[in-house]
Amino acid sequence: MRVELAYGRGALGLEILERDCAELRIVEKGEETPLSDLDRALRRALETPIEAPPLRALARGRRDAVIVISDRTRPVPNALLLPPLLDALREGGLPEDRVTLQVATGLHRACTSAELDEMLGAVRSRRLRIVQHDARDLDSHVNLGSSRSGVPILIDRFFLERDLRIATGLIEPHLMAGYSGGRKAICPGLAAVETIRVAHGAAMLERWVGSGIIVGNPLQESLLEIVRKVGVHFLVNVALDRRRRVSGIFCGDLEAAHAEGMRFVEARSHVALDRPADLVVVSGGGDPLDATFYQAIKGIVAAAGVVRPGGVILLVASLSEGIGSPSFEKCLRESEGPADFERRLEDDRFFAIDQWMVQHLCQVLRRAHVLLFSDGLDRATQQELFVEPVPSPEAGLRRALALLGAKPRTVVIPQGPYILATIRGEKRALGRASPP
Repeated sequence: MRVELAYGRGALGLEILERDCAELRIVEKGEETPLSDLDRALRRALETPIEAPPLRALARGRRDAVIVISDRTRPVPNALLLPPLLDALREGGLPEDRVTLQVATGLHRACTSAELDEMLGAVRSRRLRIVQHDARDLDSHVNLGSSRSGVPILIDRFFLERDLRIATGLIEPHLMAGYSGGRKAICPGLAAVETIRVAHGAAMLERWVGSGIIVGNPLQESLLEIVRKVGVHFLVNVALDRRRRVSGIFCGDLEAAHAEGMRFVEARSHVALDRPADLVVVSGGGDPLDATFYQAIKGIVAAAGVVRPGGVILLVASLSEGIGSPSFEKCLRESEGPADFERRLEDDRFFAIDQWMVQHLCQVLRRAHVLLFSDGLDRATQQELFVEPVPSPEAGLRRALALLGAKPRTVVIPQGPYILATIRGEKRALGRASPP
């Protein structure tokens, strides 16, 4: 059987011989009907939002507005979403010169001019006022105290000082918060390093945290508490089908609209298998997620939900931009392996930006052996990533068969982290925690 795995800006074909497998299952979203007229659907959603006044009405009498957008690591169709948003604001009395786009980078790097052009359209990106969050600039944040669980609440000053605050984004399964979108645009999107350090701390990530987990997820609860304290006036979130066409729009109250969006996405992305796989072949999700190893780890995490203890995961990811941030790369290079890195996490004095994604990699490696195919990094560099590089996807399959020693039950996840795969519907935390 030939499968097409999301890879870079295209697809990577892989032939899997069914005779080599005890069982072969392809796990992906079903065919969906995308919104036939996105512009019309969004304008209607802005006029009849979920548990909120129309955006046009919210804009009346406001001094100015900010629209928070995701950075390039999320395939949000901003160029399609912005015209109806800006029209609604203008109808409410806020012309473009009183509206600012703010890129919620979290701890990611700032977007380049070329990336903004691609995200927004060249004309619009050069016409609108755009600011980018900088989590490392403490002076650009306001201290709002702490959450009940002890997370310091340091949020971007520019955002807080706008009179009308709008959050946009994409809803998809998320390895920490359960689902992306909603509150994540603000925290970690507009939070300071110290906030993210505690929210994504080593102890937190060993608790009941994982893809699709909302109820009892302590990180999700902290983020929601923070956003309630900050205050967001309006939410615009979308869901995408497996071809990245918009299949759902959720506008209105941040909590109510996001909750409806999460239900919509889970119904379409959740696939329950009857038993674990010996081998999971998974993509890093394609561009932009698989551009760095940091983001491509999300593909490994998706596979971890259905691989058996001692099984094998084969990840394919383009890694066209390399490993990730300097801090993330340093964590990998300065550790002798997963066990050594986890020992470092036990020291309360240790902290490194992006350590959480190395921790997630280590959590997956407790369960399974991970193979990596990428043509974006040389093999010597790949060997420093705690995984075993393979020269081709086909070689990866042969290596997996040799490691397993028998015909494996094989699962293929072509869209990687955009799928929530479980065993009998039971969502699994990445860390050591049991369900609450």
